[in-house]
Amino acid sequence: MIGTEIHQFAQELWPINRSITGSGVRETLKKISKKLPSLKIKSVQSGTKVFDWTVPQEWNVKKAYIVTPDGKKICDFSENNLHLVGYSAPFEGEISLDELKEHLHTIPEQPNAIPYITSYYEKRWGFCTTQEHFDNLKNGTYKVVIDSTFSQGELNYGEILISGKSDKEIFLSTYICHPSMANNELSGPTVVTFIAKWLQEVGKTNYSYRIIFIPETIGSISYLSLNYKDMKNKIFAGFNVTCVGDERAYSYIPSRNGKTMSDLIAKHVLKWTDKNFVKYSWLDRGSDERQYCAPGIDLPIASILRTKFGAYPEYHTSLDDLKNVVTANGLNGGYWAIRKAIEAIENNKIYKTTILCEPHMSKRGLYPTISKKKSTSGQIRLMMNLISLCDGKSSLLEIAEILNVPIWDLYEIIKKLESQKLINVSNL
Repeated sequence: MIGTEIHQFAQELWPINRSITGSGVRETLKKISKKLPSLKIKSVQSGTKVFDWTVPQEWNVKKAYIVTPDGKKICDFSENNLHLVGYSAPFEGEISLDELKEHLHTIPEQPNAIPYITSYYEKRWGFCTTQEHFDNLKNGTYKVVIDSTFSQGELNYGEILISGKSDKEIFLSTYICHPSMANNELSGPTVVTFIAKWLQEVGKTNYSYRIIFIPETIGSISYLSLNYKDMKNKIFAGFNVTCVGDERAYSYIPSRNGKTMSDLIAKHVLKWTDKNFVKYSWLDRGSDERQYCAPGIDLPIASILRTKFGAYPEYHTSLDDLKNVVTANGLNGGYWAIRKAIEAIENNKIYKTTILCEPHMSKRGLYPTISKKKSTSGQIRLMMNLISLCDGKSSLLEIAEILNVPIWDLYEIIKKLESQKLINVSNL
């Protein structure tokens, strides 16, 4: 099961401290590049203007912790990256409990969870801990140590371009900026890594593929600022990939347009993957689809997910782990949902019969030579219905919807009809 390999890769990436910049991003990209040697690691310098945003200074952390009045080290960054507020400014000093509490973050309604908190564009410092731990803190003097640095460095991202028969591109984007969280981080880049491996192994695809591993928001904005004109000309369909590792649900977030090929494919695949999949609206967006579908950008990007970000209780907490939330089976389901969507796009062509009126199928070995009750049911009936709809106007996806079958049930039939030269094919 491919999900087992993906889960093992997620475990390898788990300890790395990732943020929107810094050595953790580069380390993550290097590990991905071991599986994808063609991955190009690129950079955008700190201070670069990207549309309405500016790439922030690079942030790195050596150590961060608090020492209690009785000498016990708590909120140790080395034990869990979530203990330190992302982009915390350096600080070292002794403060009272009341002063410390102003810099501590908890989730009272989830007393055993460490929250995920960031402050990218306003310098401050802080720690995150469980409410249970917070409630047990004693009065006294606490020592705070945050050994972090800001520098004029760079924002890093990874990119792969896989050339196909057409210059039209399918776009996959996933983010690499969240520490110590499984579904809302590691499921996306690990699944996309194995999707990219598969695409490179299948040989010449019909479409070309643009695949990026980026920091969320500022990464997509930076990438778009450099490439959006080319992307608008070339991208035919695509998906923002995140939260694809749990076993609880399948979900869909539309593009802003809601009617692109990505939307049609996503809804079709999920309908036949899980009849109870959750269909969200554009107003439920929250990841990089915000950037790709922004007015003026208007890329045809939708999202296929397992349980959507913000829709599961462990979201943005230390409880979003590789044991109780993200599983090998969950990742397997996420992988195949994305892969089936890509295969559907690849196979979604226009077909037209080459013979006027109904072709004589039995002489080609495609139809029973003896007529019996129900001899034309099942696959035979499906094939004849498919032929009847190959009018040179309808796509295979449209035909599958009319026939009320998953598009992949038609692939082998199409191959048989093509081998007998009963249909002509043209691209969308």
